[in-house]
Amino acid sequence: MTKHLTGIRKEWLAARLDLLKAEKELTRRSDELARRRQELPWVRIDKEYRFEADEGSASLADLFRGRSQLLVYHFMFGPDYKAGCPSCSAIADGFNGFAVHLANHDVMLSAVSRAPLAKLQAYKRRMGWTFPWASAFGGDFNRDFNVWFTEEQQREGGIEYNYQREPVFERRAGQEGGGGGAEDEFAASAGTDVATYTRERPGLSAFALEEGVVYHTYSAYSRGVDGLWGMYQWLDRAPKGRNEKGLWWRRHDEYNKG
Repeated sequence: MTKHLTGIRKEWLAARLDLLKAEKELTRRSDELARRRQELPWVRIDKEYRFEADEGSASLADLFRGRSQLLVYHFMFGPDYKAGCPSCSAIADGFNGFAVHLANHDVMLSAVSRAPLAKLQAYKRRMGWTFPWASAFGGDFNRDFNVWFTEEQQREGGIEYNYQREPVFERRAGQEGGGGGAEDEFAASAGTDVATYTRERPGLSAFALEEGVVYHTYSAYSRGVDGLWGMYQWLDRAPKGRNEKGLWWRRHDEYNKG
């Protein structure tokens, strides 16, 4: 017997119509937030960032690949990682399908990580991905956009992520939304320790290219990127929701390994 509330169709319909009002309000609110994102002031980028991409050495402007807009997913894959973050890998599984449609709307999608390009290319082959992925190895891009931090920052409480200062790093029992030991499992899955693993962070940054000048227009971190996870939109409509327990995301080539 289910422990969940049950009822007759008439009761369900009344509750569903009440929920529909809230859903429509959320949609209107979401549209308003999108408008406000687009109205943020653009910040000119004068610093010269260099990346290694499949085509060779590239500037930030080169990552646009002829489009006027660029969305960068800050993929957690540090130089010391042996494999990409499993959560980032889960969200990236959708990039191949999205990229072609975004390009048709004058938007280029690219992942950027600090690991050397050869590591990223090998991992792309393993995962069967084709979307652009550039290496920022040795540069300041990830530091400047607040998705990589030093041991000193971690040790002294100098990490400012998602627009707020974090306390001094301490080993934690798990991550928000996960079970005990989840953080250890995610780090082990990437082939590193928790401290090294958590110095890399996920995020999204948006850029515009106008008359040869690159502008930073928007960045989001932590749960600010939830809406980009295609699977979350499905799970939020499933009877038991996200049901995140333990190592709740794995790479797609690991699901049959137990």
